[in-house]
Amino acid sequence: MNLPPSQPRAIITGASSGIGRATALAFAKQGINVALLSRSLDKLKAVEQAAVEVGVEAKAYPIDLACIETVREKIAAIATEFGPIDILVNNAGMGYTNPLDKTSLADWQQILDLNLTSVFQCVQGVLPQMRDRATGTIINVASIAAYNAFPDWGAYSVSKAALVALGKTLAVEERANGIRVVNIAPGAVNTSIWDTDTVQADFDRSSMLTPEIVAQSILHAALLPAQAVVEEMTVMPSGGAL
Repeated sequence: MNLPPSQPRAIITGASSGIGRATALAFAKQGINVALLSRSLDKLKAVEQAAVEVGVEAKAYPIDLACIETVREKIAAIATEFGPIDILVNNAGMGYTNPLDKTSLADWQQILDLNLTSVFQCVQGVLPQMRDRATGTIINVASIAAYNAFPDWGAYSVSKAALVALGKTLAVEERANGIRVVNIAPGAVNTSIWDTDTVQADFDRSSMLTPEIVAQSILHAALLPAQAVVEEMTVMPSGGAL
């Protein structure tokens, strides 16, 4: 897998920790310049510094993707400043557990806003530039929960299933414009999502995938020759679903 003559440029959301951070560092080691997005500037700056030390350009952009009304405009501005953007990795998202009958409308909307609508807006922010250049790769980090029902994970599963549908539709719409779309569905990954207030689950985290394993899968999809695309990828812990 050979990189193009010029160093590719990527936007990675949720880049301050977990899969996003691991992907940023994996990209940097392959010579891909990275625009790093997250709410936490301090954590982003640490990732930025680590990427720069590898020898690529990196810049931190503190953005709250939950503020969906401003996402498209901000992503377009980043694409102009840091671009041209070759790769968009839509990784940011939130976990949530609650039976459907106890899920409030506010919670439901919050999950859909961040896990689905913010991705839609990120995509719209980079599409004009990718279309102008007739090239680009968009990678959506979904979940095995998009394809399997788990008790108490209903709202989360719906958001990720919708994300997969978004990716599939985008793929067929943008294929003629030279844009590839990848949906990657990891099984359980040992990240800070399990420590958040919105997730109540007791799993053996030592048996989960590591962020670095998922990052390598994302990197593989990004580096495929332009004549090929991984349309869907499922990456599971070798021990099976938790």
